[in-house]
Amino acid sequence: MAEAACDIYPAIFTVDENVVFLRKVRRIAGICGTHIILFDADRLAGRDHVEAALRHAWRSWTRGEPIANSIEMEALLYAAGTRQCQVAASFGIHPGENRAYIAVCPPAPGVRDRLADLVTFVDEDREETIDPAKRARLADFFGITPEEVAVVGEARFRDLVLERVALLDVYR
Repeated sequence: MAEAACDIYPAIFTVDENVVFLRKVRRIAGICGTHIILFDADRLAGRDHVEAALRHAWRSWTRGEPIANSIEMEALLYAAGTRQCQVAASFGIHPGENRAYIAVCPPAPGVRDRLADLVTFVDEDREETIDPAKRARLADFFGITPEEVAVVGEARFRDLVLERVALLDVYR
């Protein structure tokens, strides 16, 4: 089975209760015959991070070597660079306002229209900058040292995060 193509949409939305919100999302996914994966944009180094997590998750899933029991959790595990589902879940939605990337794998007609009842899609052309506070959070979470950043340069910080995503395969 080939790697799944995915549509990825940035969105904002408010969640009162995770379980209720996810039930609605799963219902839409079931009706449309696809998977919908919600990533917390504030914990990610941008769209490239989402794409890398999805690529690795589909690869492990299609090889029959997944860590998780759903492709959605598998993608969150890779996004977080961990085998711990509880940690990976923090890379999904949370109560309150969410800035997120919504991945629809494989793309399916009507999904975006149905999701529009739950979320507000935002401009996909916005620049994905990592401000100093987010950079510090990412460095702390992914264990990126100042020495590593000094070696590759500030401009390649995002690459260090993507390396951590890829390393999950090594730690299996």
